[in-house]
Amino acid sequence: MQGMLMAITRAVSPSMDACELSYIDREIIDISQARAQHAAYEAALRELGVNVISLPAEPDFPDAVFVEDPAIVLDEIAIMTRTGAESRRGESESIATTLEPYRELRWMHAPATLDGGDVMRAGRTLYVGRSARTSAAGIEQLAHHVEPFGYRVCTVEVHACLHLKSACSYLGEGMVLVYRPWINTAAFEDLRLIDAPDPEAVNVVRIENTVLVAEGFPRTAAIIEDLELQVRTLDNSELRKAEGALTCCSLLFETY
Repeated sequence: MQGMLMAITRAVSPSMDACELSYIDREIIDISQARAQHAAYEAALRELGVNVISLPAEPDFPDAVFVEDPAIVLDEIAIMTRTGAESRRGESESIATTLEPYRELRWMHAPATLDGGDVMRAGRTLYVGRSARTSAAGIEQLAHHVEPFGYRVCTVEVHACLHLKSACSYLGEGMVLVYRPWINTAAFEDLRLIDAPDPEAVNVVRIENTVLVAEGFPRTAAIIEDLELQVRTLDNSELRKAEGALTCCSLLFETY
């Protein structure tokens, strides 16, 4: 039975320009513009019928707007991760408090590290990026939590970007939008690969028949439209300066 689609989001931190960076050079972030872009993202979710729970900003945590990383929410449980960046581990408490009414919580423990941005769900399979932020121990602990519920965990090697979902997004119906130079796609043998020409726009969010896509990348938008999906573009240029993308900014799950 389908329930209501929920999204947990969090306001942009005033300290966002001190964010963690791994693969891009640091630029000055316009915090006011980042807040406006994030507000437009939340508005788009609401217009698509999503019930948005917007948490206040965390001034002590520059990356806290990227709520996808501290938790993985499945139909049966939510797993609180142990993020690869130590500076982000304090973000988990408020996320856990918000999720607790909706899911039984499971927690990862040292030495495991895992970021939610490294987990792409396709049906009952979780494709998990082995990256600088997600360790083999993290993948093992995730499998321990989810396999009793009938999920399969497949490891994907990530070699040129921050997270797995920096390089791919699940589009539904067995399709994955992918930028192949950044990951090893061998694990996607059961999926139809849709090549994205723009790595900055490969991270997308599908809600019903609408796909949210980063603004300014018409080639990627056209490829998605050719799949008979509707495209809605959003400007996330300031959030990209913090090595963020569209899926990073919400935790989407259904209530039953």
